[in-house]
Amino acid sequence: MEPDSLPTELILSEPRQSLGSVMLDWTPQPGTHVDFEGKTYTVLERRHRYCLKANRYTLHKIALYVKHNPLPDEVTVLGDRIIIGDARCVYNAHSEIMRCAVNPAGPCHNCQHFAPRTQEAPEASGEWP
Repeated sequence: MEPDSLPTELILSEPRQSLGSVMLDWTPQPGTHVDFEGKTYTVLERRHRYCLKANRYTLHKIALYVKHNPLPDEVTVLGDRIIIGDARCVYNAHSEIMRCAVNPAGPCHNCQHFAPRTQEAPEASGEWP
C-alpha cells in the first residue's frame, strides 16, 4: 500500500449497497465525480473510518456515498468550479450536485422557467431570486 493511498469503499446511496473498494491517492470532495468499473458516480458524502492502534486513533479507510450520475452535458465554469446547468438562469443552484430548483433533472436548453439573472448578485442586494 502506498503511503498516501487509503482504502476507499464506494457505497451506492439509493438503494444502499456497497459497490466495492478502491485505493485512491486523492480525497474526493462531495460534488466530484469518481469512475468505478466503467461508470461515473457523483460523491454525495464522505465519511472517515478510524481504528484504535497503540492508544491512538488513525484513519483506517474512507467511505464515499455516491449516486450513479453520468457527467452532465450542460456545465458552466464559474470561477474555479464546474457547476451543472446554465449559470445565467436565476433558478440555477450554482452547485456541482444539483442543477436548479424548478427543473433539477434538466435540461436547461429551452426550459420554460429560464429567467436571466440581473447584473447585481442577489446576495449583494439582500433579495432571493
